[in-house]
Amino acid sequence: MTTTTASMADRESINDIANPLGLDGIEFIEYLTAKPQALGQVLEMMGFAPIARHRSREVLLYRQGAINVIVNAHVPTLPDGAMPQDKPVIAAIALRVRDASSAYARALERGAWAVPPRVEVMELNIPAIHGVGKSRLYFVDRYDKFSIYDVDFVPIPGVDQHPPAITGLHFFGVVQYIGTDRGEDWSEFYRALFGFTELPSEQRFGILPKGRILASPGPAASRFYVQLIEPEASVLDVEGEEGLQRIGLGAADVLAVARTLMQRGVEFVESRGVHTEGRGALTKTWLGGVSFELVHDERAEAGVRP
Repeated sequence: MTTTTASMADRESINDIANPLGLDGIEFIEYLTAKPQALGQVLEMMGFAPIARHRSREVLLYRQGAINVIVNAHVPTLPDGAMPQDKPVIAAIALRVRDASSAYARALERGAWAVPPRVEVMELNIPAIHGVGKSRLYFVDRYDKFSIYDVDFVPIPGVDQHPPAITGLHFFGVVQYIGTDRGEDWSEFYRALFGFTELPSEQRFGILPKGRILASPGPAASRFYVQLIEPEASVLDVEGEEGLQRIGLGAADVLAVARTLMQRGVEFVESRGVHTEGRGALTKTWLGGVSFELVHDERAEAGVRP
């Protein structure tokens, strides 16, 4: 092996260690709900458009720019399947990876719990592992010229399949509520399985800088964040339920996005502790649990957009 070849191999080895599953951002986030029309109205107010229907299930695909959100109201045929409830919940995150089968296998080797596939006729088998609560983490490697939606979904006639994002909105990350003193456990989960790194305590985003913030590995343009928040010490029920709480949307100009969304009917939280500003904004909560957080993203401001 020549010196040049050796250095290239070393560089590839280092990259594999830093990004063991080959993460390349978020492909979609899925909500589970028994009221898909009500959630759809919220999403459309936030700038999303319904663009496709699933071939065999009560599932709709919403999109704006590069943000894909799936609304799942399908009643499972198997008794152990998750049933949609009136209150929408974030049921899954699909992670873009270089190779889905390889990422899935490496995740299992690192201690992840497999989700048994429930694939019906004419559907893709998308490998998944268990996430927080009852959520799932999918691995998707078809997201360029040929995507998973080309197989599982039928486009809605006459609808633009690539509606533009409002003022450059894009996925920034997710907020995850965790139990008391569970921060280190969940940090290790994301570190060991995916190669996430914890940001220094002084490095924070948005207007709700609580908890720990973990950064995904991979290219800077597709990097996303997981914010882990424990319950307040003053709250009596300090345990609560662990789960994915809300989606963070990145923007170069938060105030411009907020103004546009307010014109569409979106209301933002304005209180003594939380209010809309250049660093971020928080929408009101709809349907008992659906909210979105806007976060100033310096990458978008510099023209490096996911």
